[in-house]
Amino acid sequence: MFSRFLHVILRNLHHIYMIPQMEYVSRHPEKYSEEQMYALNRLCIKRMNKPGHITTQGYGMHNLPDDGGYIMCPNHQGKYDALGIMLTHDKPCSVVMDIAKSNTPLVKQFINLVHGKRMDREDAKQSIKIIREMANETKEGRKFIIFPEGGYCHNGNSTTEFKPGAFKSAVWSKVPIVPVVLIDSYRVFEERTLKPIKTFVYYLKPLYYTDYKDMTTIQIAQTVQRRIQEVLNKYLAGAAPDTLSE
Repeated sequence: MFSRFLHVILRNLHHIYMIPQMEYVSRHPEKYSEEQMYALNRLCIKRMNKPGHITTQGYGMHNLPDDGGYIMCPNHQGKYDALGIMLTHDKPCSVVMDIAKSNTPLVKQFINLVHGKRMDREDAKQSIKIIREMANETKEGRKFIIFPEGGYCHNGNSTTEFKPGAFKSAVWSKVPIVPVVLIDSYRVFEERTLKPIKTFVYYLKPLYYTDYKDMTTIQIAQTVQRRIQEVLNKYLAGAAPDTLSE
């Protein structure tokens, strides 16, 4: 059985022109707005999902702050995670990604279109630079996805330790932190089947600066992880997806 990823690639060969298109658009911000670039990214995701029999349902979008920048902190399950969030998040947002993984074909174009941040986790100085850039840009109204687990461990609908450093940019910029729960996102590219798959994205109530200003980044990390895991536990216990949002 083909993997879903290979099937998606083969079924989209007639859309291969979009790769240079994405590259061109990302290099010309004087011609294309952030909204136009984000719309192109979402179009690519939708064209990938249709032949891949992938659907994503979002809940809790009313919890997203109406104005200004914020940082979304999801659990990390696999390669589809950021794509699922972008499908359900109407306003343009960006993502922080490991520098090594961000320069592969197609991934590179996706990251460039949303002006994503490439973080070298082996270089502390470069990582701090990226975190400061995020802090400055969220102050100006940008929205970012950062995965506090750092990477994914193929552990399904469960979490591993959230790293405190992922929350430094929020503390420095004093912007809201939005916990995001991803459910069954790992199944998209881990399961070797072409059967239809549905993933879920839940936006939980934000932690505003007044909520976390007296907390250490360790405490913030533990709080966000606990809230996410609580939703995952309810799902694993059999709760219906539409009953899990706050």
